[in-house]
This record gives sequence, C-alpha cells and structure tokens, in this order.
Amino acid sequence: MKVLVIGNGGREHALIRALSQDSSVTGIWCAPGNGGTGQHATNIDVDATNPAAVATLASELAIDLVVVGPEAPLVAGVADAVRELGIACFGPSAAAAQLEGSKAFAKEVMAAASVPTARSFACTNSDQAEAALDAFGPTYVVKDDGLAAGKGVVVTDDRAQALAHAQDCDRVVIEEFLDGPEVSLFVITDGTDALALSPAQDFKRIDDNDEGPNTGGMGAYTPLEWAPNDLIDEVLATVVHPTLQEMQKRGTPFSGLLYVGLALTSQGVKVVEFNARFGDPETQAVLARLETPLGQLLLAASNGTLSQQPALIWNPGSAVTVVLAAPGYPQSPLTGEIITGIDHAEAVEGVMVLHAGTTINADGELTSSGGRVLSVTATGANLEQARARAYEALGHIDLRDGHYRTDIALKAAHSA
Repeated sequence: MKVLVIGNGGREHALIRALSQDSSVTGIWCAPGNGGTGQHATNIDVDATNPAAVATLASELAIDLVVVGPEAPLVAGVADAVRELGIACFGPSAAAAQLEGSKAFAKEVMAAASVPTARSFACTNSDQAEAALDAFGPTYVVKDDGLAAGKGVVVTDDRAQALAHAQDCDRVVIEEFLDGPEVSLFVITDGTDALALSPAQDFKRIDDNDEGPNTGGMGAYTPLEWAPNDLIDEVLATVVHPTLQEMQKRGTPFSGLLYVGLALTSQGVKVVEFNARFGDPETQAVLARLETPLGQLLLAASNGTLSQQPALIWNPGSAVTVVLAAPGYPQSPLTGEIITGIDHAEAVEGVMVLHAGTTINADGELTSSGGRVLSVTATGANLEQARARAYEALGHIDLRDGHYRTDIALKAAHSA
C-alpha cells in the first residue's frame, strides 16, 4: 500500500512514523512535509489546500491511501477531490469537516443529536457578544467560529479581553465555562462504525501551572489512569454515535478522525468541541502506544470496513509528549534558528523526536520554521518513567532560547 500524507506538522510526522511500522505500507510520501518527515517519507511540494493539486499528485504517484492531516485542506475539499478520482482517503468531506470548520454548525449538530455540551450563543456583532458575556458571566469562553489553527479560543475572567477577542472575529461562539478536567478522545470512523483510541490530555497554556496564553498545545500524555473506566463507552453512546447518525441524516456522513474534546464536569461528561482530524500534540503520544498497524486501520475506515477490524492493540505503558517551542511563541515566534542534538535525544530509550516547525536550510542545516518546533515523545513502563525519558531527551537538544513546559503530566505521575 502506497500512502500520501498531507501536511507538514508534528501530527503528520507522528502519522508517518506509525505508518512506517506497518508491513502493508510499501511507500510513504508527505506533501509538503517538514525537516523531519523526509527521514521516513519522500517529501514533495504541493499546496495542501488546493484540492485539484493534491488529487492530481495522488493519481500521478498511484497512491492507494491519502491521509489528510490538517483541518484547512479538509475544509477546502481535498478529501472530496481525492475520492472523485477513486482513491481511498482518510478524512471527512468538506461538508462534514464543518464540524470543525464552524463552531456554530457543530453546536447545531450537537443540539439536533442531543449531545451534552455547553450552552452557547453565536454572535456576529458587539451588542450580541456583550449580551452573551453578561448572560454567562465569568469565566468567559469566546471561540472564533472559523478555523484558527487551534488558537482561536480565549478563556478569561477579564470581560474586556473577552469582548476584544469577539470584536476581532467575524463571528464567535460564546459559551458557558465547563468545570472539570479536559480529555481528548480520538475516534476513527467510517461514518457508521467507530473505534476509540486511548484517551489523552493536552496542555494548552504556554507556561507551567497552566498559566499564560493559550497555544496549539505544549504537551500531552496517555493513558489517563484517573479517568472513569466507562468513559469511552459513555462517549461512544452519548456523543459519537448520535453525532454520526445526525451527520448521515443531513446527507453529509462523517468518515475519518472525529476528535472529541471533553470536559468531565460536576454535571457529567460534556463536549467542549469537535475537530475533524488528529489533534496535535496528543497524536504523538497516542500513536506511540498503538501497536495495531495504522495503515490497515485507516484504510478500513476509508473503505467502510471498520466493523471487520479486530480490537485495537496497545502498549501497556505510558507515553508523554513535550513540545519544544521557538522563542516568542505563541505571539511572535522567532524562526531560522539552527537545531542540534536530536541524534543524542533519540539515543535515550523509548524516545522519538517528531518535527513540527522545522526545515532544512540551503546549507543542509536543520532550522526552526514555526512556533512549535519539535515534539519530544517518550514511552515508558509508567508515566513517571515516560516523563523522565522525555525531559532527559530534551536536555540534549539545542535551540537557542527555545522553551518548554516542565510540568507535562507531572500531577498525574505524582498521583499514580
């Protein structure tokens, strides 16, 4: 099986690393790729948000399966264009991807499907936003209705900051604050059947102790020993299957990866958001533990045979991912800095370094090209060992003024 992965981030590198372990996968291409994906795939330049260009590339390479990583190509209709050529594609149609492309649309679907979620208002002007903020009171949650690369959400007790964010967006969803810990659950689906992966937790704030502005994610870990034993069964029954049925009812069946962001509130499990693709950086940690061949799993979801898949096989240990970010991230990341020490980092047992914002410069040197530069992922017999390995590996990597959180999975490891 020849696989084309669309994207250039840490999530795509994690997918490629996992696909390279599947004996049924005979070749991997990544478009456009980054400074690390070329180690395990052939990077090839393409505009990932141009459906015709991606479909043509897949046809020319005689690809058997296209895996679309980021949200923007999905919303642009890349999966539709690929399928029109008769090529299997893991990722929802443009219409179905609106579950992520529009927060307001996702709320409409959840309401129709009786999915538990936060109460909300969709607002298109300042008067509506002010009324919604006053209706809920602090803590304020303001979400850009459209795609914002994981950074369109403001959660604050400062009403002026919340209103300013609303005014900066064309349309926002303002909703009640959900108490309790958050959980990320990835669900692979062919539109009817669904298989949940290992629940994970990510860390959105830039600084230790969950302080500072929101980011695309500074780290993650899995499994969650503290989560209820019946969490997956409950979410599949009350969230996933009702949502899939509602999408079928609308004539826009959802196949691919349904990312369910959850809050385990004092009033039960509620949906924070849907995404239409693997989340970053949870993907890095989750796939590090998955032993089921990934290519065969994604192909089954793409061709409607997921019900024939056996139960997923997992490494019994833990996995931790810590993101190394560029100086100035998330506001104004400084790029173009040389990165060294990755070979020494990967010499640490159980560690792999996954590239996100990297590129190879004209001199053949690995340099930073984005805000989140690397995801250092480690497995271990338990959470404490996985954490220790990840941070030991980070100590070997040199990126001038790069920074990372030191408390990823710390509380969970101490309470285990």
